[in-house]
Amino acid sequence: MNPTEKEISYNTTNSYSTLNALTAATKNVWLVCHGMGYLSRYFLKYFKTLPASENYIIAPQAPSKYYIKTDFKHVGACWLTKENTVTDTDNLMRYLDAIFKKEALPDSTNLIVLGYSQGVSIAMRYLAKRQKTCAQLILHSGGIPKELTAADFLYLPKTTSVTLVYGTDDPYLTDARIAHETERARTLFGKRLKILPFEGKHIVNTAIINSLV
Repeated sequence: MNPTEKEISYNTTNSYSTLNALTAATKNVWLVCHGMGYLSRYFLKYFKTLPASENYIIAPQAPSKYYIKTDFKHVGACWLTKENTVTDTDNLMRYLDAIFKKEALPDSTNLIVLGYSQGVSIAMRYLAKRQKTCAQLILHSGGIPKELTAADFLYLPKTTSVTLVYGTDDPYLTDARIAHETERARTLFGKRLKILPFEGKHIVNTAIINSLV
């Protein structure tokens, strides 16, 4: 007899991390989705050089945690795998909804959405599924989900800028992959797209991040 896979729903709890304070002086609110192997509180180190009084950073936490090495000392996390992707994506969308509800961000701030590596897929899917307006979308060293189309982002105001950032020596990005992702980004975002390659590997480029505000 073959095993039967069933599904249930239940309440769960997850953390997220923030950097700086949300005040009347805050100009930009960042939603930053980390890559595979990170914890949100450590991912925030890449945003510490932004002016603290003007920038409030929110780093969601990928829910699937695991030990990175065989010494079982360092913990990382993953957003999605090829297993149960649709259901897990729906769960993540509701998790991000809960963050926005708790933070109650003022309309006077600019929302900047950044995805790094695996976090690109989460950032883009959230904007597309929730039709979330933002001032900037930054796609840093990650892949664009296959199911997304230009129609998913037609709602974005003309003032929203989109930046594709990647390292020219990134071991995960072959020439063919760079060409594919670049063309996909152009298809989705057209003339609003800006492409910023840099000399480097699969790393977060803080200099480029700082230059975008």
